[in-house]
Amino acid sequence: MLAETLGALAAAGGTALVGAVATDGWQVTKRGFARLLGRGDQHRTGAVEERLEGTRAALEAAGPEDERVRTQQEAAWTARLEDLLTEHPQAAEELRALVRQVTEAGNQSAGHVTQHATAHGHSQQAVQGHGQQANIFGGRGGRA
Repeated sequence: MLAETLGALAAAGGTALVGAVATDGWQVTKRGFARLLGRGDQHRTGAVEERLEGTRAALEAAGPEDERVRTQQEAAWTARLEDLLTEHPQAAEELRALVRQVTEAGNQSAGHVTQHATAHGHSQQAVQGHGQQANIFGGRGGRA
């Protein structure tokens, strides 16, 4: 049962890490996971940071539609985190806190945003800052 729990925690860590790559919180996420996996060894921490930047580069090069690369990266980091938890079970609480921090940071909104857009002639605009949006263009008299 303990192995299953640690495996699930490692998977949550891999998913949170990869999900944070394209966010404003990436630098904090990178430092947190590098510190966790480096276990106080400066050389190892630096090597993990390089690996994390390699993950970021691979995901950016693949683009958001390439789920294969995302899945591969999540699996690789999950395996690294499982190895860490096998060797250092006491790191579970630190990983749990890091996953919580990364997940909460990813769920934060920029708050109230005001956008102003102007269109002239036959132009149409669709501007969105957050959430869902449905646009219908081409109606008569402003009605679809």
